Amino acid sequence: MADVVTHHCPNCGGPLTFNPSDQKFHCDYCLSIFTVEDIEKFEATEQAVTKDDATATASPTDTASGEMDLFLCPSCGAQIVTDHTTAATYCYFCHNPVVLSGRLTGEFLPNKVLPFTIDREKAVADFLSWARKKRFVPKDFFNEAQIEKMTGVYFPYWVVDAETVGSLAGKGTALRVWVVGELEYTETKVYQIFRKGKASIKHLTKNALTKNIQQKMVEGVQPFSIDQAVDFHTEYLAGFQAEKRDIEIKDLAQQIDHELDEYTKDLLQDTISGYTTFTPGNQSTQVQKQDNHYMLLPVWLVTYQDNSDKTYYYAMNGQSGKVSGVLPISYKRLGLFSGGIFAAVMALAMIVGYFL
Repeated sequence: MADVVTHHCPNCGGPLTFNPSDQKFHCDYCLSIFTVEDIEKFEATEQAVTKDDATATASPTDTASGEMDLFLCPSCGAQIVTDHTTAATYCYFCHNPVVLSGRLTGEFLPNKVLPFTIDREKAVADFLSWARKKRFVPKDFFNEAQIEKMTGVYFPYWVVDAETVGSLAGKGTALRVWVVGELEYTETKVYQIFRKGKASIKHLTKNALTKNIQQKMVEGVQPFSIDQAVDFHTEYLAGFQAEKRDIEIKDLAQQIDHELDEYTKDLLQDTISGYTTFTPGNQSTQVQKQDNHYMLLPVWLVTYQDNSDKTYYYAMNGQSGKVSGVLPISYKRLGLFSGGIFAAVMALAMIVGYFL
């Protein structure tokens, strides 16, 4: 069984959505505003009266592909179709925000969530400002229907904090050159260099969703302000989409170990200065402590499909506003621009030739 939850306004019963601007929860019907503590207190009281007031449940039904599930909207009863990693979405019929909380429980319960701080209005404005700085972007890229596709999504990540120890040995040389009269002297000193120390590596952030691997767009918007993450509450997902992880920490172990190893070696090598050359020799690192945190981090997404049906993906960090993605090129606009330059050059050449 999977819980399909909508967080309702304590005043009028309308659906609540999270507002990144003030980090509170708004009702679009009666315009009431609540904190997460207000909502949880209200829902705890309601559940004491009846267990079914705030939630409705439905058994997910696998389709023929085995990758899509069906749930019932607790507001209108319509079927909600999702893939197996979706954890929060909208009902396409009544636009009611729903959280599939059954997918965010037990081992899949996030440790933390980093709330959006950029609301949709600012996200759209910042994205358009970024895109307009580029030349030869197709005009239909900026139309209203295209921009309406922008969606706020909480993506799953593994965030790793680790303490390591390492040692580094190598050979350094110090070269000194001076001239006396017509003679040039060169002095080379060779040193055996040893370094040993501890390193504290914070917030190594790794993607935890398979379908993001090809686009790599959620990697391009890092870093996130992990220090601002808060304890997970489903209320933060209201009004946004969310995904649950399908990549486990053990699947990333080799990659994480390699990165911790490289970071530790780089930190040790950064302490070596004042030599003309340095040649590293024996190196070793060891992880003494590692804490793995499962978090949901905020990303605004936009997709665009050109006339050749090629799809472009764009991502924006929901906190910093950093954008990742490659913009399409309108070859018609590029051709007109090139033609204009060619015509201007030819006209200038004719004028110069006329006066010669």
